[in-house]
Amino acid sequence: MNTITTTLSLLLKEAFEACGYDGALGVVTKSDRPELCQFQCNGAMKGAKLYKLPPFKIAAAVTEKLADHPAFLKVEMAMPGFINLTLKNEYLTDYINKTAADPAKGMPQLLAGKKVLVDYGGPNVAKPLHIGHLRSAIIGESIKRISLAAGGDAFGDTHLGDWGLQMGLVITELRERHPDWRCFASDFDPEKDTVPPIDVKELNEVYPCASGKSKTDPEYSRVAHEVTAELQKKHPGYYALWKSFMEVSKADMKGIYDRLNVDFEYWYGESDAEDYVEELLALLEEKNLLEESEGARVVRVSREDDNAPMPPVIIKKSDNSNIYATTDLATMIQRRRLFDPDYVWYVVDKRQGLHFTQIFRAEKLAGILKEECACEHLGFGTMNGADGKPFKTRDGGVMQLNALLDTAYEKALASLDPAKFRDEEHRKEVADRLSVASVKFGDLINNRSKDYVFDFDRFLSCEGKTGAYLLYTVTRITSLLAKAQKEGAVIPESLDTAVALSPAEKELLLTLADVGEYFEQAVTERAPNYIAEAAYRIASAFSVFYHDDRILSEEDEAKRANRLALCRMTKEKMEFLTHLLGIETVDVM
Repeated sequence: MNTITTTLSLLLKEAFEACGYDGALGVVTKSDRPELCQFQCNGAMKGAKLYKLPPFKIAAAVTEKLADHPAFLKVEMAMPGFINLTLKNEYLTDYINKTAADPAKGMPQLLAGKKVLVDYGGPNVAKPLHIGHLRSAIIGESIKRISLAAGGDAFGDTHLGDWGLQMGLVITELRERHPDWRCFASDFDPEKDTVPPIDVKELNEVYPCASGKSKTDPEYSRVAHEVTAELQKKHPGYYALWKSFMEVSKADMKGIYDRLNVDFEYWYGESDAEDYVEELLALLEEKNLLEESEGARVVRVSREDDNAPMPPVIIKKSDNSNIYATTDLATMIQRRRLFDPDYVWYVVDKRQGLHFTQIFRAEKLAGILKEECACEHLGFGTMNGADGKPFKTRDGGVMQLNALLDTAYEKALASLDPAKFRDEEHRKEVADRLSVASVKFGDLINNRSKDYVFDFDRFLSCEGKTGAYLLYTVTRITSLLAKAQKEGAVIPESLDTAVALSPAEKELLLTLADVGEYFEQAVTERAPNYIAEAAYRIASAFSVFYHDDRILSEEDEAKRANRLALCRMTKEKMEFLTHLLGIETVDVM
């Protein structure tokens, strides 16, 4: 379904063409002077240069052509040649009815027929998730949901860090602690021997311990590198141990991601790409792209028009080991083989921009993905504390993601009056949803490329641009509709186009009509903040409507029914938008 401005642009296109002008001049936008009109068209200004005419002459002709059009209450020409448009209430109401009845919720299907792979999350196995993993997870999840709503065949892959030196470090430390484990014996038989169970708490403690040792003990570091190389050759004991702590670590990660309403269709990792490295090397050799450089094998990706030096992509280090670029390119072969996507979007910290520029160029030179497949790095900024520096714990450490969510939950629980809930379990469920909504909305309302300040108290407030405010609005509508039904009211499925509208109703309808515009921007810019902004604007418009107009107490039955239908439609749109943000609504607050 077309957005409201696209729908109106088609009407203006016909009018411009009927007047003998290029229909492309009929682009309609939201008015930047809402006190004058709802929409505007500035095409006559551009047409003046094309046709060597004063813009007001072109605008006047188009205005006259539209004077009796059933869509418009007013079509006015403003000097020097602007066309101001105000819709009839009937047309606006009918448009909202059509969006409500549309299976796609009135959203333009910009990705219909396209396969979209969203690479987000990117955690390392055997390390606890920390706040640095928050943005990739929730931004990526929202982008995936937006892509699905835009008609795309969208799916997510977390792309685990599960095959590098950190694995060798963990195995080395476990071997030092448990030398008697059968997996470290030279005669280990994976068909007969078992690996002792590993507790996730111990596993999360092992890596930082091993990493610290490797930085001060050269021999320990050397052994860890050897163990890593042996693991990557699938040493029986190391590989069995690796599979064991992979299972434990992934289960722990899934539990945390579940708390955030984040889900991945695929849990592939660097280890899965290992099977494609030899194929990658052969392809690069075939294309004459591999070069020797100081003992390493590289692909040069610099261009004459580069404004800054562009380092070559290292495919094999001088010790013949792989690095991130190797596995990222090998993963592209895997993805072509398994999915053959039209888009691959990497939701990763913007500071990794150089890396992605390098591998995208290398991919195009090698022709790994199909020619029309577009890879894009969707970089995001830093989550900062009140001091403007990356968010830390009180003692200056990096906060674990579970601890962040626990803190948000405790604050949310403390803000909820026990008297309002069925029982304590109900209160805890609402607190959980409120805490996650507050954290996610506080992040997603910001453009993903920008840094922002994380503030628990502000995010949990029911005033301003917060997740709590959105949930509060939905609960208010839920309560109102429940009361109406209890009183015997029948809530219509659609709005009556013949019923007069109050100013607040009209503004709410215009805000609902705008959602398609915000959605279109969210898709084209891969930016969930537009969805968050649309949800907030609806909540604000509903608040004005709720305070200005009588709903349950309205004596005119037609107006009362229409206002209840508008409440229902508003709730449905709010729930649709919060779903795109990965936020679950609640029934009471």
